[in-house]
Amino acid sequence: MGMVNSLIKMTPETSLIMSIILTPILGGILVTIFKKKRLIEIISVLSTSIIFFLTFFLFLYIVDFKKITLFNEFFYIDSLSMIVLLLISFVSLVSSIYSVNYMGKQYQDGLVDDKHLIRYYQGFNIFIFTMLLVPILNNTGLIWVAVEATTLISVLLIMIYVKEDAIRSAWKYLIIATVGLSFALIGTVFFYYANIHDPFVSVQPEEDKVNWTNMLENSKTLDPMIVKIAFIFIIIGYGTKAGIAPMHTWLPDAHSESPTPISAMLSGVLLNCALYGILRFYLISSGAIGAEFSDNLLIIFGLLSVGIATFSILFQKDMKRMLAYSSVEHIGIVTLAFGFGGLVGIYGALLHMINHAIVKPLMFFASGKINQKYKTKAMFKIKGIVTIMPITGIMFLIGGLAIVGLPPFNIFLSKFMILSSGFSSNNMVASTVLIILLAIIFIGFIKNLVTMSFGKPKTQINSGELDNLSIVSMGMLVFFVIMLGIYIPEPLNILINDAVHIFNQV
Repeated sequence: MGMVNSLIKMTPETSLIMSIILTPILGGILVTIFKKKRLIEIISVLSTSIIFFLTFFLFLYIVDFKKITLFNEFFYIDSLSMIVLLLISFVSLVSSIYSVNYMGKQYQDGLVDDKHLIRYYQGFNIFIFTMLLVPILNNTGLIWVAVEATTLISVLLIMIYVKEDAIRSAWKYLIIATVGLSFALIGTVFFYYANIHDPFVSVQPEEDKVNWTNMLENSKTLDPMIVKIAFIFIIIGYGTKAGIAPMHTWLPDAHSESPTPISAMLSGVLLNCALYGILRFYLISSGAIGAEFSDNLLIIFGLLSVGIATFSILFQKDMKRMLAYSSVEHIGIVTLAFGFGGLVGIYGALLHMINHAIVKPLMFFASGKINQKYKTKAMFKIKGIVTIMPITGIMFLIGGLAIVGLPPFNIFLSKFMILSSGFSSNNMVASTVLIILLAIIFIGFIKNLVTMSFGKPKTQINSGELDNLSIVSMGMLVFFVIMLGIYIPEPLNILINDAVHIFNQV
């Protein structure tokens, strides 16, 4: 009844959030109705543009008012939610713009037909819808449902080319992610069990006790042993979907076989959606048993992720797989940073989530254009990008320098903050190991980057860019890669600081 009454008395913020949620559904329906190539491309770009601009207005609202609760707290959006929402909307927008020419070229080359192009744009819109639900929902059980739904939709997008390698990678992803998320479901049930059997909690409706806000409010009196067991299940479960090692094995295959815009969305925002699930339960766990237990787990898994990614990147021959392992590395860095804790550590972790979500789509977009031009993903066959494709080559070079953390690009700042927090929090061993691993990654990545960018091509390839629209999407990303390395806009700074405050309250 509360939700019905809220719908009848539609407030501006209710209208805003409902419009954000319903726009991708409408986009998917319109794609299904019209079916013409040019129309479905326009519909998808228009849909993501609307989502982005509505989300931007919601971002300004959250900066001022800090949180929104709707429908008796069925929807709950705070500063942490808003960071993830902002990333989903922005990466979706640039991916839809990039898709027009990229998928158009795949269509022209006969890699997809009309039927599969329609399926791509249907799946693209619904994929956005499922991701948007994750940071908006308050019910921890429904958050799990939304994350699982992202798996089912993205599997169909990974196998859109209907070729053996793509189908095999999609099935591997489906099986591993589903098994992993079953652990997350068990962890969610354990947290719920601890909440409903808390003798200090006043009588409340059972459906409220599965809400994150309710669990956090009662966290101080939850059974410590149950919470410890629950959080272990959560970090393994959601960690599988986030690409945290050693549960990451689906990620390189799925990223490398997906259409490039989907690879960008998987790496840039889907991993952050799963990480968001871990962070929500991390806050409850920290409130129940203190931060030490959870922090140690995050440090162990984070360092393991960076370590495995390091040597995978070092010996990698495939360009997209190298970028996929780079995602494992950066998710590991973010996980480590939350484990280090402190004001600087949490701020650096949140900023790194934002920075990686901007840089990695840039790298995937550039690699997609390079792959279409050179007809290969093998790095030893790709040389002279800056000469053959000057604009794409320069953007690829900027993205590569940013991803390894060189100044003045955005990732340098967040990496510096994370390392500073590691040493200041007396995590000397973990911080030292992290520096060594990052140095090894730097050597391996730069070697490949320089060779591909400036080496002499082995075969004759016609110079020139394939299209201009993809350059627009890459240019938008380059702008933020450079800007966020020099200056963080005040509204974004306020949003990140407000999210840091959420962690400091527990």
